[in-house]
Amino acid sequence: MAKHVGIKLPEDLIEMLKKENTVAVLATFSEKGVPNTTPIQCIYPKGQESLLLSIHKEHTGYLNMVWQKKVMICFMGEGNVAYSILGRAGVVRAPSIVHPLMNIVRIDIIDIKSDRSILTKVDQGITWSYTSAEAEELEKSLFKELRDLSRTL
Repeated sequence: MAKHVGIKLPEDLIEMLKKENTVAVLATFSEKGVPNTTPIQCIYPKGQESLLLSIHKEHTGYLNMVWQKKVMICFMGEGNVAYSILGRAGVVRAPSIVHPLMNIVRIDIIDIKSDRSILTKVDQGITWSYTSAEAEELEKSLFKELRDLSRTL
């Protein structure tokens, strides 16, 4: 059974996000009520009550966020990190200073629930690697932009 955690990011989730190798699943709905999920790799905490993420400006998940604002994001990672966050999305930079097709969105947290099970534990989240040197350079630049914005917004 899910346990209400509050509106502040738990320390274990903040630590996981600051490693910059997390994959979260962003859930949105279209104007027609069609559900959509989007893997998000470029996501960073902004304090304890917000998240920043980079997303392609033409991605369905982004278009749904702009229209609907409310989102759900699921995180699972090593050390039994398992949370779902309900939040309100707002575009803070369009386009990103790093890439003209990427936009930066802030998610203000409305509620966090723990999805830990009493029967099982999460040993590992989704792992990934870069597809090229150019992809690595882009992703690292996008993370730098998010880190900088987390301090200045």
